[in-house]
Amino acid sequence: MSDTKNDTAPLEFQTNGKLADKGVTVTEQSNIDQLSSRGYGIIENKTLTLAFYEALYLQDKDMLTVKNEKNTPVNFQTLLQSYQTIDENAWVNYIVYRDLRSRGYVVREGFGVGTEFRVYERGTYGKDSASYMVLGTQEGKPLNISILSDVLQQCQNQKKELVLAVINRRGEIVYYAVSQLTFK
Repeated sequence: MSDTKNDTAPLEFQTNGKLADKGVTVTEQSNIDQLSSRGYGIIENKTLTLAFYEALYLQDKDMLTVKNEKNTPVNFQTLLQSYQTIDENAWVNYIVYRDLRSRGYVVREGFGVGTEFRVYERGTYGKDSASYMVLGTQEGKPLNISILSDVLQQCQNQKKELVLAVINRRGEIVYYAVSQLTFK
């Protein structure tokens, strides 16, 4: 084992973003293309908007520097606090997103069914639809069974598998496949 600090892989790329109301915007075209092709952000009018959890992840990986309206760098904690002002589940969403991305999945925002994320099988992003919908929660936090049932029904209607991501008290995530039980 080497004693040098060069044991880490080199950065894939580095980009800058501006803090916005609903995330972080990136305007450098070459970086927009790189990020978008890897399943990050939404492009509108030649600007890529990263969701807060995406920006937090990229900032943690030293791939993104976020600046505020005064053009001063924003640290991880400040970025997280901005996220928490619009989503009380911000920390849970970030932890689940980080875990899924670190496992090699492309993770996109969920859509209209009460789930936080759509998750694509490895290597299928851009070629196929998402296989899973993920609902994140914390251990010990009540989860309304009728809401869970509605979410499950909507996922089944879309031919997606519902996965419940539960963060335990130590910050570890346990994933549960959720399906309907029918007695015969």
